[in-house]
Amino acid sequence: MTPDGSDPGRAALPARQGVLVTGLPRSGTSWVGKMLEAGREVVYVNEPLNPQHPPGRSPGVLNAEVGYRFQYICADNDDAWVAAFTDMLKLRYRPVAELRRNHALYDVGRLGKYFTAFTVGRLRGRRALIDDPYAVLSSAWFAERLGCQVVACVRHPVSFVGSWQRLGWQVSLHELLNQPLLMRDLLGPYAGEMRALAGSPDSVATTALLWRVTYATLHDLAERHSRVRLWRYEDLATDPVARFRDLYAECGLTWTDRARQRVISATMGRSNTERTFEWSLRGGLSRTAFRPMDSRTALGSYRDRLSPDQIERVGELTEDVAVRYYGAKEGSM
Repeated sequence: MTPDGSDPGRAALPARQGVLVTGLPRSGTSWVGKMLEAGREVVYVNEPLNPQHPPGRSPGVLNAEVGYRFQYICADNDDAWVAAFTDMLKLRYRPVAELRRNHALYDVGRLGKYFTAFTVGRLRGRRALIDDPYAVLSSAWFAERLGCQVVACVRHPVSFVGSWQRLGWQVSLHELLNQPLLMRDLLGPYAGEMRALAGSPDSVATTALLWRVTYATLHDLAERHSRVRLWRYEDLATDPVARFRDLYAECGLTWTDRARQRVISATMGRSNTERTFEWSLRGGLSRTAFRPMDSRTALGSYRDRLSPDQIERVGELTEDVAVRYYGAKEGSM
């Protein structure tokens, strides 16, 4: 080990540096990723660590087996992951492996999209941009081992919980508890709370706990690693042009007029809170949670999704961590 605690035998790979956009699901990662793609210097890769197909379980994109949501990757289990993500960062697509597993009509269309994007991107010297909320607890590994710039999105806990409530999503704390390395390295201090709520029907409490443990971890990580930067969803939504210009600079991307116009058109559109996904054939078949929106208006949507009592409760459950991002208890929304 070197004096700074690093292992000289495990230095960051010399692969072309990529960008990881992460944060819990419904924290704006798809929006941020699509805005960064607008400058045409990156190849957008959608949720390779999502255990559901699509978008995950696609060996052409990531030739490794995902076992859990929020898969934890570290030095003690990364043998297969290093090779798989190195291929991705070098924009090497595996069409044969993809066809062996996925060969429905949609899968063939998706294969064509990624094969073309990877090939063109490699020839033009573009970088991979990985949009993956399920990589959030592995952010340190992406920064340290792969040399990625990590853009970690944080959304106010009442907005985050409200979004999960509207969609009817449930937290599976067992998927975290069943990863011994994750509990050893990051979540051990919360093990008792997590076990007490695992399997609970109290979705507000479990979702708030997921927010709390994740963003406590990310806050500590960002203080130790220069490649990990936290970006508040609310700041990006309130002043999108200025903040995305800053984000482009942070990621080493060129801020162009095309990127600026794309940000403007994507953040001043009509807000439609009932529409979750946008399907698009422009540039290839894709399915992401991104949609054009009025970003300022969207900030108050939690009031339609949570009762006043629930809002107060989420604030109390997350206060010790939320204060690090948003100041006093009321949250500075």
